[in-house]
Amino acid sequence: MKRTGRVLVCTVTLVMIWLSIGIAAVEEHHNDVVVVGTGVSGLAAIWELARSNIDVAVIEMSSHYGGTALMSEGRICIIGTPEQAHAGMPDSPQIAFEDFTAFGRDERGSGPHAEWVHYYVTESRREIYDWLTGLGVRFEKDVGLMPGNRVPRWHQVIGKGRGLIEPIYRECAHTGNVTFFWSTRAVSLLRDGDRIRGVRAERLGDHAKIDYLAPVVILATGGFQSNMDMVRENWPTDLPFPDRLLIGAGLNAVGSGHEMAQAAGAQLKNMSNQWNYATGLPDPLNPAGQRGLNTFSPQSIWVNKAGRRFVSESQDTKTTFPAVLRQPGSTYWAVFDSAARGTFFVSGWDRQTIESTIFDNPAMTLFVKSAPTVRELAEAAGLPPDAIENTVRRWNEMVTAGRDDDFGRIGSGQSSWSHPSRIERPPFYAVQFFPLTRKSMGGVAIDMSCRVTDSSGRPIPGLYAVGELTGLAGINGKASLEGTFLGPSIVTGRVAGRAVAAELTARKKN
Repeated sequence: MKRTGRVLVCTVTLVMIWLSIGIAAVEEHHNDVVVVGTGVSGLAAIWELARSNIDVAVIEMSSHYGGTALMSEGRICIIGTPEQAHAGMPDSPQIAFEDFTAFGRDERGSGPHAEWVHYYVTESRREIYDWLTGLGVRFEKDVGLMPGNRVPRWHQVIGKGRGLIEPIYRECAHTGNVTFFWSTRAVSLLRDGDRIRGVRAERLGDHAKIDYLAPVVILATGGFQSNMDMVRENWPTDLPFPDRLLIGAGLNAVGSGHEMAQAAGAQLKNMSNQWNYATGLPDPLNPAGQRGLNTFSPQSIWVNKAGRRFVSESQDTKTTFPAVLRQPGSTYWAVFDSAARGTFFVSGWDRQTIESTIFDNPAMTLFVKSAPTVRELAEAAGLPPDAIENTVRRWNEMVTAGRDDDFGRIGSGQSSWSHPSRIERPPFYAVQFFPLTRKSMGGVAIDMSCRVTDSSGRPIPGLYAVGELTGLAGINGKASLEGTFLGPSIVTGRVAGRAVAAELTARKKN
């Protein structure tokens, strides 16, 4: 019995030591607000908080700021700008509201979140354009007209994603009120009764557990399009799932914020509103072959395995993506000539990188074919030579005639897609494409202050969400006008930052 007693005492002592070590191993940081994520929506919220002299802890899984926005093309849909007026293309919130709601409506008549759309089209000039230019961001003079818009609204940031993100980050970092914790992964939300009281996180370097405690948490963790399980689980029921689907979202767009928020009682809405692309090329820098690049040539024609065109290549994603999914193997080849090689585009890449990594890379020969004749090109790509020759011949005839009798592409718009050239200058190229995951337009439900709401529509105390995590506040509905990802991310970030500042001020007064 004595021996048993000593063993019991030793066991209890060891358990107490283990518990004390475990408790001591969890660091604690106390702040006014915790923001999870440093994409453009997170930085917009941080900027609003910092200028209100609020102490902010920022958790970022990566070792750098910017998220997916940093590598974007920096194109934003804005209404009522000087560039539009200078070009003699006046816009209005009413016209924009009609365009947004019409384009994003589905076949059942449901569409974008009208209240958020109204706020966006009314306030995008102030919330986005005036704010960014005040921070030193500059836009190109020309404004693009994209499908679904009756007025050009596509504003290109000079310097692309980096030109957009760096000025915002600089202002946030220089305030002295913001502390960034890099390479730190948010694991779960901490609760005190019904209220969120912080975030449990893990430092990736040493796996230390850290509690970031604050009365308010803002989640800015992005979408879920790099989580193939979530993509498949929420796939639109009206579309076939492709034989091969490449991952084209940011590395950290894995739905971590969705999981944390849902565990805290948040409602997820419209998760099947995924905005995926038809222009995915396997990324040669990803040996596993799972990730893809958003690439295209606006001078190319698209042919299926039968060697025939199947869609107007100039159409928007709303049209081209379903068309590709319904082709044999959910794949196609883009055919063009050497004159069009210089128009080949890869999102976020410069010309030299495109040439060396795509066209001059032996590892890409499975997907990138070249030949001195169209017939030899077809043979190299495993396509029927007679069909490809006939398709290219017919295309050239239609270009010369200035009319696409098959799909109405030629002259249908202002972009280079609608003003193509003949395919006649050797060598000829064929590049194989696959569907590509890209952006989430459904997500965590929020109110007009960006407070996360539960299944009953009630705000969860202390919890806010912004950006793609929220499905861009439902602004896009079922389909997205181009430039309406960065824009709504900025708007929701700023709205949340101001709402949190007001909440903290009210709490102090009480």
